[in-house]
Amino acid sequence: MAEEAGKASGIEKFDGTDFAYWRMQIEDYLYGRKLHLPLLGTKPESMKAEEWALLDRQVLGVIRLTLSRSVAHNVVKEKTTADLMKALSGMYEKSSANNKVHLMKKLFNLKMAENASVAQHLNEFNTITNQLSSVEIDFDDEICSDRLGFFAKQLGGNEDGSKQFYGKGKAQVQ
Repeated sequence: MAEEAGKASGIEKFDGTDFAYWRMQIEDYLYGRKLHLPLLGTKPESMKAEEWALLDRQVLGVIRLTLSRSVAHNVVKEKTTADLMKALSGMYEKSSANNKVHLMKKLFNLKMAENASVAQHLNEFNTITNQLSSVEIDFDDEICSDRLGFFAKQLGGNEDGSKQFYGKGKAQVQ
């Protein structure tokens, strides 16, 4: 089971960046294989203690195989799946001021590469805005009123101000 997770799952190794995406991948993987119970942290009443201990240890191993070496060293002392996930969440998901500033700076400095497609740029844009959401920054309220307006401004906002975006995706062309 553990070897399968490391090779065939397609889960990117978590290297300390984009915890929300990695967590989504590992949870989907475990639920898809009916290995999710240890994520919940409590043994079902119908399960024997030995079965629970084995299942929890197997899932712990699967999760560890999806961690980079540097991340794994930070959680090597965790002995249960629930404790491991709690520790990872505490280290990589917390919405520190530095993390928020870093992500907002990354968003505001985002530029479409000269040879990149709009789809590639949109994917990068959505990744950053989803990361902002995971650190409790509501993109619509705290940064601007509309993702589409912000994105369109990046693509078409030229220096002479020929396009201005207002409110919920409404554009006014002058």
